[in-house]
Amino acid sequence: MKVFVDLKWFFIRERKSYLIGIIILLFVAFLQLIPPKIVGIVVDGIKSNQLTSGQLWKWMLILIATALSMYGLRFVWRIMIFGSAIKLSRLLRNRLYHHFTKMSPSFYQKRRVGDLMAHATNDLQAIQQTAGSGVLTLVDSLATGGFVIVAMAFTISWKLTLIALIPMPFMALLTNYYGTLLHKRFHKAQEAFSALNDKTQESVSGIKVIKTFGQEKEDIEAFTEQSRDVVDKNVAVARVDSLFDPTISIIVGLSFFLSIVFGSRMVVNGELTIGELISFTAYLGLLIWPMLAFGWLFNIVERGRASYDRVSDLLKEEVEIGDMGNELKELPSGDIEYKIESFRYPGEDKKALDSIHFTISKGSTIGLVGKTGSGKTTVLRLLLREFDGYEGEILIGSRSIEEYKLSSLRQSIGYVPQDHFLFSSTIYENIAFTDPLISSSRVEDAAKAAHIHDDIREFTDGYDTVVGERGVSLSGGQKQRISIARALLMDPEVLLLDDSLSAVDAKTEEAILSSLKENRAGKTTIITAHRLSAIQHADLIVVLDEGNIIERGTHSDLMSMKGKYREMYVRQQLEDLVERGGDEEWKTPQ
Repeated sequence: MKVFVDLKWFFIRERKSYLIGIIILLFVAFLQLIPPKIVGIVVDGIKSNQLTSGQLWKWMLILIATALSMYGLRFVWRIMIFGSAIKLSRLLRNRLYHHFTKMSPSFYQKRRVGDLMAHATNDLQAIQQTAGSGVLTLVDSLATGGFVIVAMAFTISWKLTLIALIPMPFMALLTNYYGTLLHKRFHKAQEAFSALNDKTQESVSGIKVIKTFGQEKEDIEAFTEQSRDVVDKNVAVARVDSLFDPTISIIVGLSFFLSIVFGSRMVVNGELTIGELISFTAYLGLLIWPMLAFGWLFNIVERGRASYDRVSDLLKEEVEIGDMGNELKELPSGDIEYKIESFRYPGEDKKALDSIHFTISKGSTIGLVGKTGSGKTTVLRLLLREFDGYEGEILIGSRSIEEYKLSSLRQSIGYVPQDHFLFSSTIYENIAFTDPLISSSRVEDAAKAAHIHDDIREFTDGYDTVVGERGVSLSGGQKQRISIARALLMDPEVLLLDDSLSAVDAKTEEAILSSLKENRAGKTTIITAHRLSAIQHADLIVVLDEGNIIERGTHSDLMSMKGKYREMYVRQQLEDLVERGGDEEWKTPQ
C-alpha cells in the first residue's frame, strides 16, 4: 500500500472530494445491510404465519427507498472519487510535459521518445486507476466487509461468524504473495511497452529510409519480436492476476460450506431461525465482493506503484540548465566574446572545443567553417546555453550569458539548426510559430526574405498547405527556407544559421544572403557552412579543426595565408567546375 502513502500529497489536496466520496461509500455499505435483514424477517414472518399485507408493503417500500438511495449515492461518489483521479492524471501529465520542456539536450540523449510517451500515457493511466478504483476498492472492501461482519456477529450469531471467517487468513497470505509477484512482472511489462512504443515511433518517422534501403521485412521482424516480448511479459502478469479470483472464490466457497454445515446444526438446535440463516448466507454473499475487491486492490495498487515509481524517477531528474532566480530580464545586446578554454560533452573524454577565443562585433556577420566534427555547431549550442560546464565564459555586452534569464537569452537569438524541424500544421503556422497572432503581411515578408514565398504561392493551398509530420511533404531546400523565415520573423538581435543553406542552389543562396544583408543591418549574424560561398562575404571568418581555431580573418586575408581555408576554397571551386562540365578555363585563386 506504499503508493497510497506516496500519493498522500494529492489526497490532502483533494481532501474535500475524497472525504465526501468516502463518507457516501460508507453510507452505501451500511444501506447494503438492510435487504438481507428484511429478507430474513419476511421469511420468519411467513413461516410463523404472522406476516400481514401491510407489513409486506412496508418492507417493500423500505427496500425500494434503499435501492433508490444507493443508486443516487453511487452516482455521487463516482463523481467525487473518479473525478479526482482524473485530476491527478491531468496534473501529473502537465508536470511531466513542463519537466520535459525544461530538460537539456543531454536528457534526451539518454531517454528515448517512445519511453517518454509511455510514461505520459500508460503509466499515468495506471496511477489514475490507483487514485480512483484503488481508493474505491480499499474503502469499499473494508467498509462493506466490516459492516457485514459486524451485522453477522451482532444481529445473528458471533459463533457462526467466527466459523465462517476461518479461511480468511489464508486469503490474506496468498493475495500478499501474488501482489509481490505482480509488482515485479508489471514493472517489466511497462518497460517492454516503452521499448515497443519507441520502436513504433522510430519506424514510422524513418519509414522513407526503411523503404529506400528495402528493409521493410527486417523492420517488421524486429517489430514482431518486440511485440511478442510485450505479449509474453503481459501474459506473465496475467498469469499472476488470474490467480486472485480462483483463490478468493475457493476461500469464499469454504466459508459458505462451513456456514451451511454449522448453521444448519444451529437451526436444528434452536440457536437460529431459518430466516436468520438465510440472512446470514445473504450477508456472506455480500462478502464475495469485498474479498474479490481485495484481490483486485492488490492488482491495481501494484500496477500503480510500479508506474508511480517510474514517473517519480523521471520527475526527479534534475534540470541541468536553468535560472537561479536573480538573473537579468533584459534582452542581451552588444559584442559577443568567446573565452572558452575547453569543453567536453557529458560523458565524453575528448575535448569538443579547446582554446576558443574570438570577438563578434555587434551588427557584424561571422562565418564558422571546418570539416564535419570540427566544433562549429558546438560553438552555437554553447551560446544558446544548451550545455554548461565548460571552462571559461561567453559574454554578450560585457556580461556573461549566465547572468541573463534563459528565456531572455533565447528570445534574443534566432536559431536555424541543421536538423530542420517543422510541425504537422500549415506553412503559415510554422513560420508564425513564435507569434501566432502576427499579421499575415509580416509572415509573407519573412517568407520573401527567405526566398520561399514564390514556392508557397505555387502550392494548391498556399500558406494553408499542411506540411505533414516534420515537413515530410517538402523538399530539403524548402524546409530550410521555411525555417529561416521562422527565425527572421523574430527579428532577433543574433541570428544563428547552422549550415542552413546547404540544400539550396547557389543562385538561391546568393539571393538569401543578399536579403539578410539588407534586412539585418546593425544586427549580428553567425553562419556555419561547409560551402564557403555562404560565408565569404562575412566580416570575420573563423576556421575550426578538431575543436581548435586554426585560422581567422576575412576572405581575402585567409586566401593570402595559403592555409587550410584556401585549400578548402580551391577544392570547392574545382568541384563546381567539374559539376558545370569543366568547359571553363581554370585559374588558381590569388
